Amino acid sequence: MAHLLHLDSSPRGERSHSRQMTKEFVEQWKQVNSGDTVTYRDIGHNPVPHVDEPCIAAAFTPPEQRTSELWKSIRISDQLVDEFLAADVYVIGVPMYNFSVPSTFKAYIDQIVRIGRTVEFEPDDSANGFKPLVLGKKMFIIESRGDSGFRPGGRYEKMNHHDPYLVTVFGFIGITDITFIHVENDEYGGQKLADSIANARIQIAELVRS
Repeated sequence: MAHLLHLDSSPRGERSHSRQMTKEFVEQWKQVNSGDTVTYRDIGHNPVPHVDEPCIAAAFTPPEQRTSELWKSIRISDQLVDEFLAADVYVIGVPMYNFSVPSTFKAYIDQIVRIGRTVEFEPDDSANGFKPLVLGKKMFIIESRGDSGFRPGGRYEKMNHHDPYLVTVFGFIGITDITFIHVENDEYGGQKLADSIANARIQIAELVRS
């Protein structure tokens, strides 16, 4: 049995394509894998706090040296990290906002990318003293975009700071098995959007079956 962490980060409700697609993905997954369990977190409607100075101080203070105030400041981050590490599979809805991720999702990332929890830092003379700690996981990212042309070779490829960033930051902590599902042309609507949604549904069905 596997445990899924289902995350939504769009502030939209019923109008959100990423929410609709993650919902359909998880529903189909549960039909095929009835014994699997799911934890759901709605970052878009219930944002996590941004990292502040006390939280940073706590993260870089050995646990045995933390004061009660430092423990309090890092409590939410610890909860999010524990929840993240408990999952085997991630299904995440992350729309593209201004060529990157929503600020709500960036705040979440800053809370879970933690020295000693999801990545280790071992300073030495090598080029890279960082060691990822989140290994053997699978991630599906469902992204909605207002336009198309952001894929490799597309007219907006160089403006896509969404997919490369997520590949980089999750790869940094050890998650390299990442599949993207895109819903495009939200700004155009009509047949272009309908075709994109239909293609996303086909991809979801194939991924779940495999």
